[in-house]
Amino acid sequence: MRKTKIAALAACAMTSVPVFAQNSVTLYGLVDTGVEYITHATPTGGTVVRMPVIGGGDAASRWGIKGSEDLGNGLKAIFTLESGFSMSNGSLQQGGRLFGRQAYTGLAGPWGQLSFGRQYSMTTWGMYDSNILGSGGMGGLASFDPYLLAARFDSDVVYLGTFAGLTVGASYSFGRDSSPAGNCPGQSGNDFLACRAVSAMLKYDANAWGIATTYDEQRGGAGAAPVTVVPGLPGIAFTKSSDTDRRYQVAAKLFVGPVQLGAGWLHRRIQGDVKSATTDLEYLGATYPYQAWTFEAQISRIDNTAFDADGTLGTVRVNYNFSKRTAVYSVLSYLKNNGKGGIYSVSAASTVPAAPAPGGNQFGAEIGIRHMF
Repeated sequence: MRKTKIAALAACAMTSVPVFAQNSVTLYGLVDTGVEYITHATPTGGTVVRMPVIGGGDAASRWGIKGSEDLGNGLKAIFTLESGFSMSNGSLQQGGRLFGRQAYTGLAGPWGQLSFGRQYSMTTWGMYDSNILGSGGMGGLASFDPYLLAARFDSDVVYLGTFAGLTVGASYSFGRDSSPAGNCPGQSGNDFLACRAVSAMLKYDANAWGIATTYDEQRGGAGAAPVTVVPGLPGIAFTKSSDTDRRYQVAAKLFVGPVQLGAGWLHRRIQGDVKSATTDLEYLGATYPYQAWTFEAQISRIDNTAFDADGTLGTVRVNYNFSKRTAVYSVLSYLKNNGKGGIYSVSAASTVPAAPAPGGNQFGAEIGIRHMF
């Protein structure tokens, strides 16, 4: 992503506080939208043609500001404020938060980075390189697990450090979701564990390959929203701090010449108020750049016996890059559902999935445009 410095703000900062000579502030963003066509878009059939609400076929739209100040001896003060919005109607995403994607400040040095605020879970960083198509967009992994579209926590303390190719990460959230939509703000005074979340990561990157393992745990709390297992079906009640939603992940990448391969396995175990569930999500993808083109393909599968809801999803995406910042793309995706609860949809980039009849299959196609700044 190409970044643009805000020279006026930097100059102002250096003029008003001359002792800080190494300040920088950067404005960046991405706008991505398209038009999607989906078959079997309701339990009774039919098709739908629309603009996706959350993001296009590639990534969710956002803009942000990040900055740093050199404090000397290798120490820097840092901050990031990042806002997500819908290109189809201009509304804020992430429950209406102004900076719902990221909002944190902290310190960074040779020892790593320690930051405080709303930040990504280690689940996101663990699959960043292996998940070829991303989680959002048509045919992304969020079709099977919506959490992967927004794996981040409020009130989060995060450490990340990289040493000779090994990255170590950990996070601890005092209240994983304080917006009305999630309604799980944190401890109530007599329940220290309510709405807590922790995540951890070990990741190793070599020149031609890499592997990551992550752990992610969320706790329930009074008034918390039910945990979604199959988008469009009632979730599992999650109102006790003893309730847990855990994800274990192994993800890997491999470069073979210009081709990048990515694969991963995500095992999820949910213990709710009165019901439990276990799911397994696997994916395998590849990307190949050729001149101005980028060709991508990914197949993913979920096994969900508790809800009798299995699914297999195959997606192909072709990008034509006009420049390093601007591209047009086309996406084709096919989803095969199995079981009485299998109503997964290819439309992961919309807040209301176009769910088929239980066990019904679905085809989706999209064309779109993406611009980064």
